[in-house]
Amino acid sequence: MASNLFATKSIQQLMEQSTGGEHNLKRTLTAANLVSLGVGAIIGTGIFVLTGTAAANHAGPALVISFIISGLGCAFAGLCYAEFASMIPVAGSAYTYSYATLGEFIAWIIGWDLILEYLFGAATVAVGWSGYVVSFLSDIGLHIPPALSAAPLIHDASNRLACDRCDL
Repeated sequence: MASNLFATKSIQQLMEQSTGGEHNLKRTLTAANLVSLGVGAIIGTGIFVLTGTAAANHAGPALVISFIISGLGCAFAGLCYAEFASMIPVAGSAYTYSYATLGEFIAWIIGWDLILEYLFGAATVAVGWSGYVVSFLSDIGLHIPPALSAAPLIHDASNRLACDRCDL
């Protein structure tokens, strides 16, 4: 039996599913938990990792302008979410809103996009913080070799990593 990939859910269906039941997952994250998660990702990626790298290597004084532009982009994205939230009266995300308006297939794509976004965000934060840990350990006299602390496929023509199988 073929199903319509672009079938949408009605507001009534979304409301019924949000009330919970024996087969639904229980929502345990509060608004404070979600805000803390978002702030942690922003601080970990944006302020500590990317700002210093961009300012030191590329941007200079234009970094302030790029933060203003990205702040405007975030404000407009927030306004879009507020508009969706006022039209669809259930707690949701881009997945829920796209399911209600664009259909199941687009919602599936957006759901996987969100998973990839969180994956790369967490990886970026992990790389940044591990760099800080390696730097801190180096400052106290414990040196971690690049073969253990660098990414496996990093290539620098002036300083090759100690990797026997790298022919880059």
